[in-house]
Amino acid sequence: MEEFKNNMEERLWNFIDGSGSAEERSIIEELLAANQQWKEKYHELLELHQLVQSSSLDEPSMRFTKSVMEEIGKYHIAPATKTYINKKIIWGIGTFFILLIVGFLIYGFGQIDWSSSGDTSSLPFDITKIDFDRIFSNTSVNIFMMVNVVVALMFFERYLSAKKKKFQKEA
Repeated sequence: MEEFKNNMEERLWNFIDGSGSAEERSIIEELLAANQQWKEKYHELLELHQLVQSSSLDEPSMRFTKSVMEEIGKYHIAPATKTYINKKIIWGIGTFFILLIVGFLIYGFGQIDWSSSGDTSSLPFDITKIDFDRIFSNTSVNIFMMVNVVVALMFFERYLSAKKKKFQKEA
């Protein structure tokens, strides 16, 4: 009986909703008959339950729905991706990244110590006599990276100007 008093509201909501076992319902009926606090809370919750049940959600009128749909229809819907993605831009970006990867590979191979203890070489020239430090100096790597950034910015500018021209044609 004590556990019922601890969570009065929850038990009353279950009673109002008709859930719970027959034993719980009979205990709550006894409490409602004997305890004024339970009775007051029960009537308060019952009024709230009836108020919620009586109110219904208002649906918008058909005219309102039609007006909203007409307003949405005025806006330009984005075309399919295939129509507004320029394949040349994609190829340009891909080329840029491939050149960047090839440049890093060349730089990486330049950092390898190719000298070996054996004199047997299948190459027609002596690779140990090539001065890789001069080719792959810090300055040359910086220049390579700057060129790649400039090329990327040029592709980006072309892409934005093409998009701007297309937007101006539509307006």
